[in-house]
Amino acid sequence: MKKADRIYKLHNLLQNRRFITRKELQSTLEVARATLTRDIEFLRSQMNAPVVYDPDLGGYFLDKKSAINGMHELPGLWFNETEINALLAIEGLLESIQPGLLGPHIAPLKKRLEQLLSKGKHAPNEIRKRILLLPSNPRKLTLEHFEECASATLSRQRLRLSHYDRHLDTTVDRDVSPQRLVRYKENWYLDTWCHLRNAIRTFSVDAIRGATTLDQSAVDVADEELDAVLGAGYGIYAGREVQWATLRFSPWQARWTSQETWHVDQRSHWEPDGSYILEIPYSGDGELVMDILKYGPEVEVLEPPALRQMIINRLEVAAEAYRAGKAVESK
Repeated sequence: MKKADRIYKLHNLLQNRRFITRKELQSTLEVARATLTRDIEFLRSQMNAPVVYDPDLGGYFLDKKSAINGMHELPGLWFNETEINALLAIEGLLESIQPGLLGPHIAPLKKRLEQLLSKGKHAPNEIRKRILLLPSNPRKLTLEHFEECASATLSRQRLRLSHYDRHLDTTVDRDVSPQRLVRYKENWYLDTWCHLRNAIRTFSVDAIRGATTLDQSAVDVADEELDAVLGAGYGIYAGREVQWATLRFSPWQARWTSQETWHVDQRSHWEPDGSYILEIPYSGDGELVMDILKYGPEVEVLEPPALRQMIINRLEVAAEAYRAGKAVESK
């Protein structure tokens, strides 16, 4: 019997009996005395189970008073009230990140946790009221597609995706080997090995219109390879060919931007007038351009010239739209 199975069986025996002797435990579990001693110590130290030995009777029992005085049992685990409060807080935070994502799967556990804490110091509703994580402009995704992507990623199976390409305004089909799901700026992305392009590609999960797990094992891409391609430059859509952008933020904006991390390899320094110079690596310029534009006159692109001209062009188009009193579609 594997240790995990043995521990679980030992816990059930103690849970369902008021008292059980050491000899009976050894016989039922088919283990030596030393092994039983180690397993009981594991229950105590790693699972916080209140296992008590009675020397007069020569056996063990679970101390139910510990449960009453703050220890609570979950399937195979014991938690105190503080730990359960933390679990509920985490559940609330995750649910705020992506409403509806976890609810269907953890509803039974959530209900039991709330019952256990109904007479505690901090009620579940109070936790949700006092600990908030407010999402900012997350795009809606289809839960079934997310689950299919997550399942295939964890089980290491290939996926057939139907993905809406917003740039081309068309839907494309791709067979991919999912590598990892990434939460980035309030939205979910799937890093994959694309079997059509024979290259690493990232797909926005909210743009997936269909996802089917295939009966084929996924191709594994080394973490170092993924990081080299996707982590080299700024943004979620990166690549190997990296350039460096030099941005100058006004003294006013620098109060905030100087505390931000745009990329792990960024470089920065202060100018005598209080301006803040930020240098960041990037490959694709789409996301970087959008992030620069939101700062308006509080930032100036110094390098490279192509990126600087791109920002100038976009600002001129925006100014024209305002003068004309209508939106101008960007190209």
